[in-house]
Amino acid sequence: MRVLVTGAAGYVGYAVGRRLRDAGHRVSGLVRDPGRPLPPGVQPIIGDLLDPAGLAAVLDGPYDAVCHLAALTRVRESFADPLGFFTVNVQGTVNLLRALPPVRADGSATPPTRVVYGSTAAVYGTPDRQPISEAQPPAPTSPYGASKLAAEEVVRFYARTGAIGAVVLRTFNVSGSVDGRPDPDPTRLIPRALAVADGRAPHLEVNGDGAAVREYLHVDDLAAAHVAAVEAARPGEERVYNVGSGAGASVAEVVETVAKVTGRPVPVVHRPPQPEPPLLLSDAAAIGRDLGWRPGRSALPEIVADAWAALHPAGG
Repeated sequence: MRVLVTGAAGYVGYAVGRRLRDAGHRVSGLVRDPGRPLPPGVQPIIGDLLDPAGLAAVLDGPYDAVCHLAALTRVRESFADPLGFFTVNVQGTVNLLRALPPVRADGSATPPTRVVYGSTAAVYGTPDRQPISEAQPPAPTSPYGASKLAAEEVVRFYARTGAIGAVVLRTFNVSGSVDGRPDPDPTRLIPRALAVADGRAPHLEVNGDGAAVREYLHVDDLAAAHVAAVEAARPGEERVYNVGSGAGASVAEVVETVAKVTGRPVPVVHRPPQPEPPLLLSDAAAIGRDLGWRPGRSALPEIVADAWAALHPAGG
């Protein structure tokens, strides 16, 4: 299939493009910055989701499928700039769907495009029932989560017209590395702990006693889920799946794993506890049952080892 990946130079987008290429698909990557690297074999397309006219001009479709991953993603930043997050995450999605070519050059109808939308577990907010399944009603508690849920609705309602087939993937915590590309978000736990092990920070600040449990998914496993979703999407259908490992680890266990894998100390400074759920885990049984996807690289030591190797490719 001919597949377009938006945000293809990003942390997840790069991994998805790489996996699609390896699966034999012809992949184009939509990026705003021509200087950012894409996986070998992925064709760059320079465009901006917030420039509808320019976007329509550069998309040389039709495409059999689109993996839509371009977004603003930092929860805390979304509180300071809710309008920016809704503009990029919702209006950008609308612009993309409008730009998909509706007819072929010879005038014949284009088969409906398969759209895989990369969403987030932040749409659930902080539910009391664990693990979290797709049956949990969304209740986002941040502008980021609310904007991603709104974009989900755009995609799903559009699918009901028959114009596209849609699969929404709600992702939990992503980490690890492919092709030596580390997680670029320094606010997340594993990158912060690795920065301490690497000597770039004096200590790791932890809220409370470090007992809060979260799960972690290797970015390559997430990319594999996108490939499975592309191949399973059907015109007029809309599906929603959680994508997670389901295996929890406390903050203290993550710190211990980072120290063990790197062989370096990770000093911790405990701060006052903050109001946060003690446990957040995914129920990802549905995607395994329907699409045959299972995480293969998401054991915590492998995630940490791959992330560390990305910082020290020569083993330093």
